Amino acid sequence: MPGTIHVLNGPNLGLLGQREPHIYGTATLADLERECRAIAEPAGFDIVFHQTDAEHEMVHFFHAARLGAAGIVFNPAAFTYAGYPILDALKMCDCPIVEVHISNIHRREAEWRSKSIMTQAVTGIISGLGIDGYGLAIRHIIRLRSQP
Repeated sequence: MPGTIHVLNGPNLGLLGQREPHIYGTATLADLERECRAIAEPAGFDIVFHQTDAEHEMVHFFHAARLGAAGIVFNPAAFTYAGYPILDALKMCDCPIVEVHISNIHRREAEWRSKSIMTQAVTGIISGLGIDGYGLAIRHIIRLRSQP
């Protein structure tokens, strides 16, 4: 029962590989997209891959995915802490959603970085495994959707 997995990335992730490489690594967003496709496509799943710095665009991405998506991998980035319109859109989705953070948000310097408002509406969360967290999230969704 293959389908489409939406990989949605929030603010500043367009600068992945350039922004604070000591925290986020040196892989670019294009590298990440290639890795996601390399995992999903052999299993028969398509990938829709988006990044935006604009909250209203992210809401539209969730509206597009809310019915019929096999699953969503979501790195909310800065939307993690105050993206309430996105949280509302997330709650309308009828598929598994895995929240992914490249850094370990629970070990970051500011306490507010460890409090994700999105967690209340997602299936699970992966934090601190670098871009490998995306692959784990995709594999999880594939496994869930491949079960009879």
